[in-house]
Amino acid sequence: MISVYYDGKCGLCSKEINFFKRRTPKHPILWHDIANDPAQLEGTGVSQAEALMFMHVRDAEGVMRTEVDAFIALWRQFSGWSLLSWFVSLPGIYQLAGLLYRMFAKVRFNRYPHCQASLEEA
Repeated sequence: MISVYYDGKCGLCSKEINFFKRRTPKHPILWHDIANDPAQLEGTGVSQAEALMFMHVRDAEGVMRTEVDAFIALWRQFSGWSLLSWFVSLPGIYQLAGLLYRMFAKVRFNRYPHCQASLEEA
C-alpha cells in the first residue's frame, strides 16, 4: 500500500488525483488531502509547506518519495502507466522532468494563498 499526499485546493492537482482515484490500482492507495487536513502529515516528518510545494508519496517500503520520484511511484501502481514511469526514469529524461516539475511547482506554490499561508504557520 502507498500513501499519496496532495494539495486538494489546487485545481490541477485535484483533477490529476481524481483521475487516478477513478482507476483500479495494483495495490490499495491511501489518499491524503493535506491542504484541507494537514493533520494527515503527522508522523511523516514533512511540513505542510513542503507537502504543498511538492507532491509526496510514501511507498510500500515506507520510503517517502518527492517530486518526480513521487509521480513515478504513483504511476507504477497502475497498469498501463509502467511505460511512462520507465521512460521518465531514464537518465536525462529524469533530470529534465525534475527541472520542469520543480519550476512548475514553485510557480504554483507562489500563486496560491493557502500555500503562502503554510509558510507562515511553519
